[in-house]
Amino acid sequence: MTHAEQVIERALAAVAAARQQRERGQERRRQIFGRIQLGLSLPTLKHGVQLSLQLDKRRQSDGTGPT
Repeated sequence: MTHAEQVIERALAAVAAARQQRERGQERRRQIFGRIQLGLSLPTLKHGVQLSLQLDKRRQSDGTGPT
């Protein structure tokens, strides 16, 4: 067997090993992610309440705010 044939044989062996590793990884991911189930969606709010952004309004009306 010539050197070129040995190099080709090693390259083909490396490609086969990489393919086998990739296929094992795909199968592993298929098994893991196949078991994951999506949870129920969150309920939608029917009537929302918008909060006021005037945070210091209460302090000033109580007389406890800064002078």
